[in-house]
Amino acid sequence: MTVSPRRTVRGASVLAAVVVASLLGACSGPIAVGGDSAAVGDQSVPLAELALVDDPRAFEGASTALLADSSVDVVAEDPEQTLPSTVTSRDLDGDTDVTVTSTDRILGLDISGSIAATIFGLGLGDSVVGRDVSTTFPEAAELPLITSGGHAVNSEAVLALRPTVLITDGTIGPTDVILQLREAGIAVVFVDTDPSMEGVGELARQVAAALGVSPAGELLAADLQQQITDKIAEIAEISPADPADKLRILFLYLRGGAGIYYLFGEESGADELITAVGGIDVAGEIGWTGMKPMTDEALVAGNPDLILVMTDGIESAGGVDGLLETKPAIGLTLAGQHRRFVDMADGEILSFGPRTPAVLDALARAIYAPSAG
Repeated sequence: MTVSPRRTVRGASVLAAVVVASLLGACSGPIAVGGDSAAVGDQSVPLAELALVDDPRAFEGASTALLADSSVDVVAEDPEQTLPSTVTSRDLDGDTDVTVTSTDRILGLDISGSIAATIFGLGLGDSVVGRDVSTTFPEAAELPLITSGGHAVNSEAVLALRPTVLITDGTIGPTDVILQLREAGIAVVFVDTDPSMEGVGELARQVAAALGVSPAGELLAADLQQQITDKIAEIAEISPADPADKLRILFLYLRGGAGIYYLFGEESGADELITAVGGIDVAGEIGWTGMKPMTDEALVAGNPDLILVMTDGIESAGGVDGLLETKPAIGLTLAGQHRRFVDMADGEILSFGPRTPAVLDALARAIYAPSAG
């Protein structure tokens, strides 16, 4: 199956178009992948002061990237607000105008938790009344959960919270349930941004427009874009400058129990992430676009030095040992031979939103200083 870019929005959200949402399960903390993983998450030391590996391409062993602080910074405590606001909702079957008259009770739902994080970043967190399973940052931890069976929306749980506005991107559902909530009187707004570094700012603007706080949206977008630019520049200082020395990285999506093994290529968000951490996107190099089932031929042709995976994904495959046993072609690559895997929590690694600067930082530490945990 090949997935087109349209509605494969915002990084981790592409997963909804690739697998049944119920297979995704709840996002969990890091695990040891194969018994030799180093957890790397202390961000108190600047990247430039880390004990870097001499040769990132030759390093052996797995590591786990951790966010030292998953809290969401607020750009404006009391944002200037103008309501009602009428915005264009990017519904799956076409655009439609939606008017939001109240933000007293807000829900932000998507597969990576980035919409809820954006709402909190805009200073409207006190009005959020529930959360999806991917909304795991501390400020939202005590909110009622309205998803069940992975990322399936429970309409009864939503209606019980009496939300006045719901913002989503179509990556969790079923879509029919979301549209039924609109019919029940809830202002439902679909946002649609690219899975990219620039898409982080655009998400802030679209969510802010729907909630009548466009000035705060511009502030948040500018702040996040600057943080991302600065972090990419900081990573460039510790990553190899010579293209011949750069890590060749592949993003592999796994659900071992279900026999799902996908390579993420260009336009999936993984390519942006790999480039931002100073690597070469192997899938893009071999012409892999979107998300497609893994093939032995593609793996051998790409021959990555390092493979990025989601924490729950590598766990489902039985860790590094189980993955190499099940998919021996991976063992033919340099990454497989060196057991060079970096895992990160499912709801974080491709979450293009307020956590993106911290995600880049955590990945850089796990890639270039894996012994600094």
